[in-house]
Amino acid sequence: MNLTAVLPTHNPDWERLRRTLEGLRGQTLPPESWELVIVDNASTRFPDATFFASCAPAKCSIVVEPQLGLTAARRRGFAAARGEVCVLVDDDNVLAPDYLSEALRLFAAHPRVGAMGGKSAPEFAVEPPPWAPEFYDLLALRDLGDAPIVSQGLRPAGADHPHYPACSPIGAGMAVRRAAIDPWLARAAVSPVSDRRGGKLTSSGDNDLVFAVLEAGWEVAYFPQLRLTHLIPAARLDRDYLARLNRGIQESWMQVLALHDACPWSSLSPTGVALRQGKAWFVYHPWTSPAAHVRYHGACGHFEGRIRR
Repeated sequence: MNLTAVLPTHNPDWERLRRTLEGLRGQTLPPESWELVIVDNASTRFPDATFFASCAPAKCSIVVEPQLGLTAARRRGFAAARGEVCVLVDDDNVLAPDYLSEALRLFAAHPRVGAMGGKSAPEFAVEPPPWAPEFYDLLALRDLGDAPIVSQGLRPAGADHPHYPACSPIGAGMAVRRAAIDPWLARAAVSPVSDRRGGKLTSSGDNDLVFAVLEAGWEVAYFPQLRLTHLIPAARLDRDYLARLNRGIQESWMQVLALHDACPWSSLSPTGVALRQGKAWFVYHPWTSPAAHVRYHGACGHFEGRIRR
């Protein structure tokens, strides 16, 4: 078994999950070379066997992770995986037909790369509002161009802190070598940083995993040959959803930077957070536009993530 696709899901939307599974079933990589592990993460509604028989790839297994949370679900999927390479697939990602075969080819061509990702293009259920593109990165949408980019170590010359490379893969479609994530898997199962848990919109597990790969001496990379479509429902373009998302992401980003001694900002007391958030209200004018509202909540999350612990 060369590759395992790991698909965590919690109370999935059945139609988006069907699109995801059909994309996996249409992969050009020979079926005998790979498997799919679906992780049912504490779902209260989950498709039955008939649904999976209609759209899932041939080599598909389902495991259950009762602890709610994306990191717990991914760890459970990795534990069940038999492949030397694992590809993380969200339940709203449609991989290009050659995604899995390209991931194997690129790892063979770049032996020092431990984790990689590529382009994530949107398919919107409704037309986005004109102010929304500023926040597309919050929705795991990415295009760094048509040239490959490989990191140059965790601490560039002259840097005061470890450096998180701009080419680091996002969770959607992230491909990892099993050897590169073994140190991360060996850590305690409970992470000190906050990842996605049901409706909680913190999201630091991807970054924590990338840091672990870099700390183990591997490089990370962006390869435009790796392409996926991210299915974006209308609710994710709502002003208040994006504000919550920005706040959660910024909070957990500060936490993961501190965990890996890479945070250039000092920690704050609860009082210091409150004072900075009050000032941010007047700096960002969140009442003036949806974009300003989302920016303000991102600033609040940044300060909350720096609370002294």
